[in-house]
Amino acid sequence: MKEIEEQILKCLLESEKSFWELLDENKHTVKDFVATINNLFKRGLIDVEGDNIYLTEKGFKRINGRILGFKSAICDRCEGTRIVFNGKFKEISEKFHQIVKDRPLPIVDFFQGYMRERDVIFRIALMHYYNDLADKAFVLIGDDDLLSVALALTGLPSKVFVLEIDKRLGEYIEKVSKEYGLEIEFKKYDVSNPLPKDLVGKFDVFSSEPLETISGLKAFISRGVACLKEGGVGYVGLSTAEASRRKWLAVERMLLKMNCVVTDIIRDFSKYGTLYENVSYEKFTTRLKFPVKENPGICWYKSSLFRFEVIGKPKTLIKPSRRVTIKYVDWREDITNPLLYEKN
Repeated sequence: MKEIEEQILKCLLESEKSFWELLDENKHTVKDFVATINNLFKRGLIDVEGDNIYLTEKGFKRINGRILGFKSAICDRCEGTRIVFNGKFKEISEKFHQIVKDRPLPIVDFFQGYMRERDVIFRIALMHYYNDLADKAFVLIGDDDLLSVALALTGLPSKVFVLEIDKRLGEYIEKVSKEYGLEIEFKKYDVSNPLPKDLVGKFDVFSSEPLETISGLKAFISRGVACLKEGGVGYVGLSTAEASRRKWLAVERMLLKMNCVVTDIIRDFSKYGTLYENVSYEKFTTRLKFPVKENPGICWYKSSLFRFEVIGKPKTLIKPSRRVTIKYVDWREDITNPLLYEKN
């Protein structure tokens, strides 16, 4: 908790901030962040006036004021992704924006939400940079971000195959494919079920934003790796909002056991909305010890991008033919899932 405390105090030393601005700077679980800011408020190190949180005199004494003379920030051009796109990616971005306007709304039971459209294009641009796009066969496990549509719009992959539990998304992808002449294959699939035999070892690239319980991460990643050919590549998103350092360590160990080497981890690569017409991932604010107004539109929920390569033949932690049980809510680390606040 000390690291989170120092981060909050440092941010407030520069100027007063709203709760959402502070949360946007957070690099740890939302649960730990909420506990820490409540503790700072209780101890009188911070106080609230209107929409803003500020350091008290007691709080000023807890932070080294000399740090104000040193300035550093994430690059505003690439937004910390290390990638910029141009050329035909601009055209793809504009077309993608038009296509996804009437996409299906998220469903809380599947813990759905979609990344910003710009971040979808960032991802395929990064894939192109690493020569993971042209003439590659893709399998996506879960696709509420509609990455499959952006991939197919480039016309570069040899195949785009979507495995998705939500049939609404499947119907939407099939509708878009027909309307725009895209070649996207879809199969309704629940990762807890055995992987279809004809998908094992058939793809060059796997991509997913998996469910972030340990059992969910293990299932999504293992199914994806099972789909890869020798020397295949994976792209997996992992947040800090609901995944602790302990969970990150577990994911890295999983990948190593599956003969995968992590080549890149790009922090906060994708940003997500958290308020939809029918779903809110911000009910955790009821746990705060002070009042907070509605989020003005800050995308504080972020996913870091893991890129990994299979060294030799892929191994899997779960046999493709095996059925597994998945826990959909992490009661220990997560406070963002709306299901936690449903009345029985």
